[in-house]
Order: sequence, then structure tokens, then C-alpha cells
Amino acid sequence: MPSISPRQPKAVWATAGASVVAFMGIGLVDPILPSIAGGLNATPGQVSLLFTSYFLITAVAMLVTGFVSSRIGGRRTLLLGLAFVVVFAGFAGTSGSVGELVGFRAGWGLGNALFVSTALAVIVGAAAGGSAAAILLYESALGLGMACGPLLGALLGDASWRYPFFGTAFLMALGFLCIAAFLKEQPKPARRTSLFDPIRALGHGGLASAAVSAFFYNYTFFTVLAFTPFVLDMSPYRSGAVFFAWGVLLAVFSVIVAPRLQERFGSLKVLGGSLALLAVDVLVLGYGDHATAVVCTVLSGAFIGVNNTVYTELALGVSDAPRPVASAGYNFVRWFAAAAAPYFAPRIEEWTGSIRVPFVVAAVTAVAGALVVVVRRNALSDEVEELQTQHATEDSVTVFAN
Repeated sequence: MPSISPRQPKAVWATAGASVVAFMGIGLVDPILPSIAGGLNATPGQVSLLFTSYFLITAVAMLVTGFVSSRIGGRRTLLLGLAFVVVFAGFAGTSGSVGELVGFRAGWGLGNALFVSTALAVIVGAAAGGSAAAILLYESALGLGMACGPLLGALLGDASWRYPFFGTAFLMALGFLCIAAFLKEQPKPARRTSLFDPIRALGHGGLASAAVSAFFYNYTFFTVLAFTPFVLDMSPYRSGAVFFAWGVLLAVFSVIVAPRLQERFGSLKVLGGSLALLAVDVLVLGYGDHATAVVCTVLSGAFIGVNNTVYTELALGVSDAPRPVASAGYNFVRWFAAAAAPYFAPRIEEWTGSIRVPFVVAAVTAVAGALVVVVRRNALSDEVEELQTQHATEDSVTVFAN
């Protein structure tokens, strides 16, 4: 079973540390969504556009990240992405209307796309221990960021909803300095990536199946993340505590539990089972009382953590496309669901007059993701073992060469 070696180059730790802050930005606004709505006289549907604009731009930008990084290099792409986040997160804190805030979050999403997709490639390429250990390190950064984001948002947001945005800008500025100081320029790929390479990569049946399944899963994931705060209707501190516990479970299950389950049962069985359990969890969340909703929100972090790890490994290992290209194509598809869920969930509630229906839809999409895994299991599994062996050989050569 892969493990994270503590003896990583400084560049890897600097990139992973900045990744933590980048992922913090996703859940940062969770506990302060009601506060933002009150401060800007906005409806829950309008405030949910903070996620929609962020992830819509992130999805489209995935087609650009490889094009940019293959021309200016990984280090400069990371720094460019961080600079975008610093600027737009800072501007977000000065917003005078929900429209301005949504626009600044879109710019933030562009920066985050440039940074996050390139960070994964840098960590996989430079980390000691091979690709599996590098993915665990990346998932650790994701889990820690998702756990600490709501907590930071609650602590700063209790004074003003603007402070979490300023706090993120400050932390990302520190990340910019760490990357600039410790990360040397990465070798550019022998072949430059075109804007259409990620789309072409989706022509592979396995990668396309993983992306479609992840699309349905991400709709469920971001219904929990973006819509549940309005359902819980708690103070920033309490909401932050709930999503901190959620993030802790996400981190533990992505880094510790998921690899053990995969080793024993296989990736596809683990993924299908976890998606089915997530569907049950969100259904109970929607129909239970307030205490049940809190418990199910926290518990969903366990299933989300398992899913994140398995999907990342599938996306990077199921096709013969270069990892950055495969990752870009996969993320291009799945982030559209992250943009759709925050938009549609509150509107489904408005259209139906029931707060339960958005969670019924989220349960259905989780089941749809599991069905894709079952129906397309041959496409997802036929070439994985061979390609993982090939990637492991490449990793060994890379580590030896470094």
C-alpha cells in the first residue's frame, strides 16, 4: 500500500502547502453564505452563484492550463495562478454587490484552475515514492484544505463576511513566495499541449467513463457543500464546526481509508459502494430532522473522501494520455457539475416548494455515477493495471534520474 514519505523535496512541500490554501478557498464561503446573503441583500439562489461562477470558469480553464504550462513551464503557471487568486480574492472582499462578488469569484476560479491542475502534475513529477504516494500527498492537501477552509471562514467571517476573502489573499501571497523561493523551473514537455488535446483524450472510453461518472458524483458533492449551509441555518461558528468535522473525515478517508479499501476490494467496487452509500446519506440528510442533517452532513465527508481518491487515480491511470492532459479532460467534464449543483439546488427548492427535493436529485445523481461505474466497468478496468505498471516504471526512472 502506498504511503507518503516525509523526505520530500522542499519544492513538493511548498507546492502541497499552497495547494492546501487553494482548496481552502473552495469551502471558505460555506459557513458565511447566509452572512453574505444578509450583508449584500441577496437571495440564497444569488449567493449560490459564488460557486457557479467559480467552477464554471474553472471547468473551461482546464482546457487552457496544459496549453499554458507546456509553453511557459510549470513554475510560472503556478505563480500566475496564485497571482490571479491573490488579486481576485482581495477584490472579492471589497465587493459592494453580489454581482461584483460573483464576478471576482470567476477570476479567482481561473487562477485556481491554473494552480491546482499544474500543482498535481508538479507533485506527481517531483515527489518521492512514485505516483500513488504523490496522489495521496495531493489528496492530503485537498482534505486538509477542505477541512480548514470552513473553519477559517467561520473565524474570520464572524467579524465580517469580507475578512475570509482578505485572509485567503494573504495566505495565497505567502504561497506565492514559497513557490518562488523553493520550486525550480520544471522541464517543459517535449510536445506542447494544444487547446484540444484534453478533448481528444476524452475519446478514450475509460477516461470518458470516469469523467461522466465523476460529473454525476460532483453534482451530489456540491449540493452538500453549497446548499446544506442554508438548510442547517446555523451561525458561522457552528456551521464552520460542522464543515470542519466534515473535512476531517474527508481527509482521513481519502488518505488512510481509501487505499486500504482499494487494496482489499479493488477500486471499482469501492467506488460503486461509496457512491451508493453517499446516495443514501444525502437522502436521509434531506428527510431527517436538524440533528440528523448535521450528522449526515459530517458523515458525507467520509464517502466524498473515498470517492475523491479513487476518481483521481482512475483519471490519471485509465488512459494512455499524458497525465496533465488526462487530468485536464477529466476535470473539464466534472467541474461543470460543480457549477451546476449550486445553481440548481436552491432553484429546485423554489420550483417544488420543498427543501427535500434537491437532496432527492443529489441522491439520484450519486446513483447515476455508480451505475456508470457498473455499466462501464470493463472500459474502466481493462487497461488500468497495464498502464499503472507503465506509470510506475516511468516514476522509477524519473526518481532515479532526479
